[in-house]
Amino acid sequence: MSEVLSGTAIIVGAGHAAGELATHMRDNGWRGRISVIGEEGSLPYHRPPLSKAYLAGTVTAQSLLIKPMAVFESANIEFIGGVRVNTIDRAGSRVHLADGRTAHYDRLILATGGRPRPLPVPRIQQRTPDNFHYLRTLADVDRMREQFKPGKRLVIIGGGYVGLEVAAVAIERGLNVTILEALPRVLARVTAPELSAFYAARHRNAGVEIRTDTQVEDVQLDPSGNAITAVVSVDGSWFEADLVVVGIGLVPNVELASDAGLAVDNGILVDEFGQTSDPDIYAAGDCTNHPNRFFGRRLRLESVPNALEQARCVAASVCGKPKAYVSVPWFWSDQYHLKLKMVGLSQGYDQLVMRGTTESECFAAFYLKDGYLLAVDTVNRAPEFMLAKRLISERIRVDPCRLADEGIPVKDLLTHP
Repeated sequence: MSEVLSGTAIIVGAGHAAGELATHMRDNGWRGRISVIGEEGSLPYHRPPLSKAYLAGTVTAQSLLIKPMAVFESANIEFIGGVRVNTIDRAGSRVHLADGRTAHYDRLILATGGRPRPLPVPRIQQRTPDNFHYLRTLADVDRMREQFKPGKRLVIIGGGYVGLEVAAVAIERGLNVTILEALPRVLARVTAPELSAFYAARHRNAGVEIRTDTQVEDVQLDPSGNAITAVVSVDGSWFEADLVVVGIGLVPNVELASDAGLAVDNGILVDEFGQTSDPDIYAAGDCTNHPNRFFGRRLRLESVPNALEQARCVAASVCGKPKAYVSVPWFWSDQYHLKLKMVGLSQGYDQLVMRGTTESECFAAFYLKDGYLLAVDTVNRAPEFMLAKRLISERIRVDPCRLADEGIPVKDLLTHP
């Protein structure tokens, strides 16, 4: 292992996982060369603010950098930006870059992330109109912000976190906003109907038009073909638009791994240490499908906390200090003044317990199964969020009546009556 630690490590990708991996490998004793190769030209940056503060124009691109260049330079980490890794030669332990360069590796870590799920409309796939947007990168938002003008008609396709966050910013910027969601309610894949109803009401009160059970079939273009003028649903309804934003999920970037013969199934398959089916290749972040001890099954998570923690575990494991990834997943979303924090995964719950009321805009929703906590959604309720992390990770059985009783201090919920 000491010889390996003096070798070359290549990290493919330049997102949260990649930035964390590189510096933590140094901290864990990697003495050799470390190269981070990113398709974007920028250093790793925080992505969650893209649909919030950065879209609103309240923070700068520079402020989003996870770590400044000085940190990478002081750790002797090479950053190669603006170039794609095309192929992996596992037999020769080399990667081939799109610009013709090749690079040898002793350990390769894939932190390739994901890309927006494309809208299945042939007219869009043939040519991208100027006012049609996905939201994943700084460049995406820079393009979008130029068209965020008061009075413009914005149609958002998708009522998930990204769609709702963009809607909140757009309303505050004076745009007319319509959300088209294919499912019967917003946030349907991640929250209970009570939470969906709360967020739908909050957005409608702010002036957002929300249309659920609305499947997009086509778009209408202007005579030049460069701009969308309307979005057309399956039932024939038209929604006039000056710009369109699509947020219908993420596709993991697994093609590089798959083409190299690595095991792939809804993400790059890794073990609890982040190792792929090739012992010299690891992976971390949104692109991975990993075993999760708390939920007893494999998961692919699209979460910054997951990317960071998994990256730390991979960094240690690559350096010969095996560290299993066992964190409970958590997420967050900012819409208007509402701070939504979620921990765990609610699928399969058999009981929902509310602490506080949705009318107060300060509450927690506890998802239980067989008396144990699966997940918690908190709105402007930080103490319950911290409590939930422990209740889930330690598998502490809770009394639903005590959970609902706001007269019982949060800290006392960890003790039996």
